[in-house]
Amino acid sequence: MTEPIPVTRAVDHGTAKLMPDVDRERAWLLTVDGAPQSYVDLDDPGHLEFEYARRLGHVLDTLDGPGRPLDAVHLGGGALTLPRYLAVTRPGSRQQVVEADGALLDLVTAHLPLPADCDVTLHTADARAWLEAAPADSADVIVADVFGGSRVPAHLTTAAYADEAARVLREGGVYVANLADGAPFDFLRSQLATFGTCFEELALVAEPGVLRGRRFGNALLIAAHHPLDTAALARRTAADAFPARVEHGVALRRFVA
Repeated sequence: MTEPIPVTRAVDHGTAKLMPDVDRERAWLLTVDGAPQSYVDLDDPGHLEFEYARRLGHVLDTLDGPGRPLDAVHLGGGALTLPRYLAVTRPGSRQQVVEADGALLDLVTAHLPLPADCDVTLHTADARAWLEAAPADSADVIVADVFGGSRVPAHLTTAAYADEAARVLREGGVYVANLADGAPFDFLRSQLATFGTCFEELALVAEPGVLRGRRFGNALLIAAHHPLDTAALARRTAADAFPARVEHGVALRRFVA
């Protein structure tokens, strides 16, 4: 773009708009049908504006070997905020991005291009179908951030889907999903139970007001076959402008019960 002006396009799943941030020269907000989806600062890809994105960044930062390149799968692309973040915080990472809305990907890559030196491959595909075709033991981390409106599509919530995620992850890999729910947390509890059938370790990250049932909001589900560094993650999430809690172990079992 030669000047920062709002860009509106009809995409496969609605109407997308890219709007410049007046406070940051090359930063952009992506909305779809009026709902904020992603925020990207082209000059500072390490800046994560949205709280849920910052928490996802904390999860990525606390994975084993800070700064070590990762083989990452992103289910849901948006404006490619997390792939950009991982490219600068863990240089050399090989990343696969799966986004069902091809027109949205075209808009984002045309107006907010990825740096030429990052190893990010884009796939226009359904997340579940792509995962089922992916090689076993091929990913260090899977980040799932797929919504239809305010809900995660049903086919990305099943036991069969969780089994596919476990199959694609390496032994030391981590699955993290951005979910949303409110009291009485039927969806969150069902997802924790589902992923608990194929992963030994689980954690949940959300603001205290969400966990207490005071409002609907985002929550991160984290699953792995090995102990998670929940202490390091809790320190990071507690230091945010809008602090979040990390529930695991006995506290998480109480939440699920």
